Amino acid sequence: QVQLVESGGGLVQPGGSLRLSCAASGSIFRSNVMGWYRQAPGKERELVAIMTSGGSTNYADSVKGRFTISRDNAKNMVYLQMNSLKPEDTAVYYCNYEHILTYWGQGTQVTVSS
Repeated sequence: QVQLVESGGGLVQPGGSLRLSCAASGSIFRSNVMGWYRQAPGKERELVAIMTSGGSTNYADSVKGRFTISRDNAKNMVYLQMNSLKPEDTAVYYCNYEHILTYWGQGTQVTVSS
């Protein structure tokens, strides 16, 4: 079992920044993929950014150049730095861990509004 706890969501004005954090605990394998997905009201959950334990990344086209994913493998942490936020970034953001099985955090709300 793997437990994921997100933090750092909130309300921010358009053009602002937020940093999400996710702490993983439990049966963490050294080789894994961790990242972030989001789900807006009435929409399906979508990939935002993922990063392998080796450092390879994949970003949604909609966030390239604005969001940066990073990891601290020693602490089993993954982060998402979100800059130049737009109203369309409003969603519940979920932390994700994958190694054979997939685990999800409880989600953290990000609202971009003036």
